[in-house]
Amino acid sequence: MAYIDYYKILGVDKSATQDDIKKAYRKLARKLHPDLNPDDKEAEKKFKELNEANEVLSNPENRAKYDKYGEHWKHGEEYEKARQQQRQQYQQQQNYSGGFSGADFGEGEDFSDFFQSMFGGAGGFRKSSRGSASGKFKGQDVQAELTLNLRDAAKTHPQTFEINGKKVRITIPAGVYDGQQIKLKGHGNPGFNGGPNGDLYITFNIPADPDFERIGDDLKTKVTIDLYTAVLGGDVKVNTLDGSVNLKVKPETQNGMTVRLKGKGFPVYKKDGQHGDLFVTYEVKLPVNLTDKQKELFEQLKNS
Repeated sequence: MAYIDYYKILGVDKSATQDDIKKAYRKLARKLHPDLNPDDKEAEKKFKELNEANEVLSNPENRAKYDKYGEHWKHGEEYEKARQQQRQQYQQQQNYSGGFSGADFGEGEDFSDFFQSMFGGAGGFRKSSRGSASGKFKGQDVQAELTLNLRDAAKTHPQTFEINGKKVRITIPAGVYDGQQIKLKGHGNPGFNGGPNGDLYITFNIPADPDFERIGDDLKTKVTIDLYTAVLGGDVKVNTLDGSVNLKVKPETQNGMTVRLKGKGFPVYKKDGQHGDLFVTYEVKLPVNLTDKQKELFEQLKNS
């Protein structure tokens, strides 16, 4: 498999901060999302690569491994341990047989075959001429993406996945955010030589919502009021995530004025009963198709 430069995919350099990575991912995700590029296979491919890059670089621990081991970051440390173990076995066999052991890996031997077998899907490393294989290796981790709309992300609910032919049922807590990743231990690919299974990493993708803009745990929305309500005051119905509420509009409300509805925002992740706030911005709609009488009244107001 060709090496993929995750930094290049996100358009950032290796000194980028976690905030830089988050901003770059969100910007490109909006551009490449499949909903905005239907039937575009190239955009779909780039979107998958983008998510893969974000899953690695947005996790400081995984990012450190990637910086050290590159494309083999998932198993780099295990490789180092296995190589050291093989060297020790080689030395023991050398001492036992006087230098003619037939071990798989000597000090001067190229380890690329081992790397290929470990990362290329050959199922582990070779047995020695003595017929033994050593080393237990964790199975490869599996990456998955789950797309939720904003309203689904705002409520705790179950989801079922099928991974390696097995159904996995999880409960998604209310308040998950776009790009958040969770780990399900042991639900990845099977281990090698008796080693543990890999893990399943699920990344949440939450596309932009047509009614609400999420900023942390707060939400922003807009509501249209007519000129008369803006000038004289009145009531307006405002949609929230859990239904609509009546909002009192103060007299002489200006276009673009924003009011806050406390506790009507997004649920706070894993903090039951806590919510952000909802910020409502008024958009004043001017009247059209005025009658002569109405125009006359506006002239009177103008000249009064």
